[in-house]
Amino acid sequence: MQSSSSESFGNSEIDLRALVTSIWRRKWLILCVALLSTLLAASYAFTAKPVYEAKLFLIPPTQNDIANFNYGRTRESDLAPLTIKDIYAIFLRVLNSESLHREFFNTVYLPSLSEAEQKSSKDALYARFSKVLTVTLPARDAGDQSAVSVQANDPDLASTWVQLYADRAGVLAKEEMIKNVSTESQVRARNLLQQITFMRESGIQLRQDSITKLREALRVAEAIGLEKPPIITGNPAVELAGSMDGQIIYMRGSKALKAEIQNLEQRKSDDPFVTHLRDLQSKYEFYKSLDVNPSNVWVYREDGEVDRPDAPIKPRKSLILALGLILGLLAGIMLALILYLSDRNHMRS
Repeated sequence: MQSSSSESFGNSEIDLRALVTSIWRRKWLILCVALLSTLLAASYAFTAKPVYEAKLFLIPPTQNDIANFNYGRTRESDLAPLTIKDIYAIFLRVLNSESLHREFFNTVYLPSLSEAEQKSSKDALYARFSKVLTVTLPARDAGDQSAVSVQANDPDLASTWVQLYADRAGVLAKEEMIKNVSTESQVRARNLLQQITFMRESGIQLRQDSITKLREALRVAEAIGLEKPPIITGNPAVELAGSMDGQIIYMRGSKALKAEIQNLEQRKSDDPFVTHLRDLQSKYEFYKSLDVNPSNVWVYREDGEVDRPDAPIKPRKSLILALGLILGLLAGIMLALILYLSDRNHMRS
């Protein structure tokens, strides 16, 4: 039993030695395969179109950049001031939106392709475009910096596209912000207009109530023959004068009451007599005409400039050559192993 095992071990050792010897005898074959693989890799590395990557980093705007968005927005006006975080969040949503991707794909990417390429499947082209242009949003707890990167065979084209995409996202986000601010201002103006209308109607009703009270007092004054208010000296006169607007309003006399009634009936506007109405009217005019100048606001800032890439990121020639050599060596060794096994089987038969 032990001798059989030793014999088997000896055969295995002889086979391994023979395998190594066979591979070494075919070293030139292995080197030729490795050389051929390296040449093919070099052919690809030096003939493939280079791919350049342009990247633009984006950061939140400053407080000064968004100041005009908050014009007229105070806690007292029921319009809470907008924060940098609020505005930058809208920009990031637009920057990474599918609608902007589709717009850029249809208006910029597709026209850059040849007619033959444009006839390909739109889904396949869009999938390829999704790898060409990528958006990196801020990572949680890693700052507020976002980025747009574009990969293209032309370095100038990559730089142009990344700037164009960021600019378009900024325009769309700014338009959305201006629309939101304008809508809120118009809603505030309508609310103020409702208050003004209500106060004016209340003023009219109060004037009618005053006329009714004065007419009743006039009837009482005429009934007792009181044409002029009585002259009373001393402290009671002060008390009487202070209470003439109450139940004894008739004490003003019929002559004064008729004049007051006539004046109230001929009044053209009650606005000057309505408390706080002028203040509401000024606020209404302010919010009704409130406008945000797009040139005075920003929703993001560029962290640096878009530099023209001067070195391609693909193909990585040294890596491709190394892989070609390694794969060639492995393929050569596998071929030598196959030849060894074939010779061995042939000898046994």
